[in-house]
Amino acid sequence: LVQLMESGGGSVQAGGSLRLSCAASGNSISNIPMAWFRQVPGKRREGVATIYTGGFSPRSSRKYADSVQGRFIISQDNVKNTVYLQMNSLKPEDTAMYYCAADELLEEGSLIEGDFGYWGQGTQVPVSS
Repeated sequence: LVQLMESGGGSVQAGGSLRLSCAASGNSISNIPMAWFRQVPGKRREGVATIYTGGFSPRSSRKYADSVQGRFIISQDNVKNTVYLQMNSLKPEDTAMYYCAADELLEEGSLIEGDFGYWGQGTQVPVSS
């Protein structure tokens, strides 16, 4: 069982940067695929970035949605049990509620909402033009 709590959201102007944090408790995330999703009213959650530092590979694996590739960076600190989402060159269309997700049954990162069973409560990111 993993509890997740996001922080770091807030208003930002287009072109600016913001770093979101997701602190996990209840279990180590070192071998658990983690992800960031976002949602705007009336739409399904969209996978933004995912990371997995477990498995046999010494490197972590990361995947990004096309819409954020080159602008967002997902990282993980296994000592602090925290996942981060560095968001650069923000655009008004990045405005959304951002959620952290985890699932210990996954064997790799994923951008599919249904793959994750544990979610944080979300943090709002409004980007003004």
